[in-house]
Amino acid sequence: MSHELGVANFIANVDTVGKTVLVFLLVLSVASWYLIVTKSLANWLEARRAKIFLDKFWQEHSIESLRLSLQKNKPNNAFSNLATEGVDALRNANTHGLQKLAAAGGMSEFMTRALRNGVDQESARSEYGLTILATAGSASPYIGLFGTVWAIYHALVNIGLSGQGTLDKVAGPVGEALIMTAIGLAVAIPAVFAYNAFNRRNRMWLAKLDAFAHDLFVMLTIGATDEKSKPELKSVGEVS
Repeated sequence: MSHELGVANFIANVDTVGKTVLVFLLVLSVASWYLIVTKSLANWLEARRAKIFLDKFWQEHSIESLRLSLQKNKPNNAFSNLATEGVDALRNANTHGLQKLAAAGGMSEFMTRALRNGVDQESARSEYGLTILATAGSASPYIGLFGTVWAIYHALVNIGLSGQGTLDKVAGPVGEALIMTAIGLAVAIPAVFAYNAFNRRNRMWLAKLDAFAHDLFVMLTIGATDEKSKPELKSVGEVS
């Protein structure tokens, strides 16, 4: 009787442990591709919205006009969120004074804490999903290798029980067992590429946000300490 070979035959004859390994790899693959697609789209939309906001931001003529603009348009990106945090902190300081514990250290420290909190929140948000990608990229090859070892063991046991140890009888089951390793690599490789790409994007994104926070800090603290001086926002320079 001829022995049918191939992926379908391997999956049909795999035992419970092998099926568990396959399901686990499938879950990791689905989760990875879901994160790759959704985060790529979200990052693209975020960058597009940030560019639109920054173009408008550097055209504002004063802090008051910036405040009115932020009131009209709901923040939809990290830069507008940070600007809102800073303007709200300035308004609270002007309205309630600097007597609260949060404002200990003066206006400069109060504004620093507000902007730093905004940057930290964006940093935490941008890390969403990276743990799953890192897990899929690092663990999938080993999970697949475990499935391969387990499948080869059972293939050799069955060959031994059948008493047919010729090369054509051994090569088929062992070759099918190696499918597990291939599946593990197929799950890991896209996850590793995506993890590295998102990490690089996050570093560049947060560097731009830090630079914007510095400019925003200078503008808001100057406007708060010198009411006669109304610095034009566009004169500070644009964050590239």
